[in-house]
Amino acid sequence: MKLCAVQLASRKGDLASNLLRHMRCIEQAASLGIELVVFPELSLTGYEPTLARQVALPLTCASLEPLQALCDKLAISAAVGLPLPSAEGIRIGMPILRPGMPALAYVKQRLHEDERPFFAPGDHPLVFDAGPLTIAPAICYESMFIDHAAHAHRLGAELYLVSAAKTAKGIREGHEHYPQVARAFSMPVLMANCVGPCDSFVGAGGSAAWDRHGNLLAALTDKAEGMILLDVASNTARAVPLGI
Repeated sequence: MKLCAVQLASRKGDLASNLLRHMRCIEQAASLGIELVVFPELSLTGYEPTLARQVALPLTCASLEPLQALCDKLAISAAVGLPLPSAEGIRIGMPILRPGMPALAYVKQRLHEDERPFFAPGDHPLVFDAGPLTIAPAICYESMFIDHAAHAHRLGAELYLVSAAKTAKGIREGHEHYPQVARAFSMPVLMANCVGPCDSFVGAGGSAAWDRHGNLLAALTDKAEGMILLDVASNTARAVPLGI
């Protein structure tokens, strides 16, 4: 199976512009034979907790219909980032759009202290099948706790798919932690981080792929947008520029 992590600079609160850029990324990924693409945390709105309540949209909103139609047309799955409303409050969501199938929604279960004033945590783990693989999504902070990956592994996960909005410090820590996850549970890790301004920090890039032995296969720099293409069957990955 071939997967792709998109390293993207989202535009603050600009759903229409970000949606168009997501579609172009998905088209580029599909042209390269990718079957599943993952974007950074809250990628459709930018990681902006103070704006989350006003830009939150449900999984069934019309705004996601063009993305779903594109996934159907190109036979590709896309894990995007969007604040999702719920009875408990706004949640950090990852809509997962699959060709010819109903959309799924994963919600971040463990929040950073800074996120708690703005978001409510989720309470349901998720694994889903894509091609021959069972995949476990994880969103940024929670992915830094080994018990999150351990639970995913017990549910049958064969690949750990991380959507992040990390600072320079966070990405350094991630590059130390994710190889440990890969080795502990013998599953590849693919991580998409943002670049550019978001909230009160600057996204530090460093999107990367590790094989099931914890070997770093490919990584992007801390500034440029781009893609990490992971081929699980051949145990290879490469970085490519974003052509949008």
